[in-house]
Amino acid sequence: MKLKLLFSTLAFIGMVLLVSIFYLKSKTPSSFNAKAIAKKTTKVQEKSKPSSSSDSKILIAYFSRIGQQYAVGNIKEGNTAVIAKMIQQKVGGDLFEIKVAKDNYPTDSYTKLTEVGKSEQEKKARPKLASKVENFDSYTTIFIGYPTWWGDKPMAVYTFIESYNFKGKTIVPFSTHEGTGFCGTRGMESLGAKLLKGIGIYGHVAQNERAEAKKLVLAWLKEIGF
Repeated sequence: MKLKLLFSTLAFIGMVLLVSIFYLKSKTPSSFNAKAIAKKTTKVQEKSKPSSSSDSKILIAYFSRIGQQYAVGNIKEGNTAVIAKMIQQKVGGDLFEIKVAKDNYPTDSYTKLTEVGKSEQEKKARPKLASKVENFDSYTTIFIGYPTWWGDKPMAVYTFIESYNFKGKTIVPFSTHEGTGFCGTRGMESLGAKLLKGIGIYGHVAQNERAEAKKLVLAWLKEIGF
């Protein structure tokens, strides 16, 4: 009788243990479900990760010329373009080349190029540009670069600055030249933007002495807070 009671008790305990095991197993996610949850979480994180290009707040717009240029000969990359890319290497942001819709600027003679530039200046021309900056309103700081033509900016740069609303933004001008120095910010003072100190760099230094040019650019950027 006692033996029978013992067996009955052990059987009951065994049943309780089996039921408990099955219950706990049903409440634990399978490895497949765990992987699916992890995968789903990863996708959400990746989706919410910002894109560096779309979130950029700095624009580096520049006008630059190739072909025959004073003191540097026939070049394939404009002096101002070289400086613009050095700036981007330091501060990031997006590059935008200011191009005219009808490019009639001579590339075989610097003298001819300056004559066209002089004619545009005398007429106060506003050449039509080839393209516009997308989402211009999203930028807070705009670097604007250009070569010095007859002591001033090329007229295409005036077209650019008159095509957008700069109110509340920061403008950082830079230029290349061969002796006239930084040509100033004429046309920018009335845009309602904050103007930072600009820089003028010799074209032949930008083109042929790039280590020196980069040193000048970095020192200037540091001085103005970049």
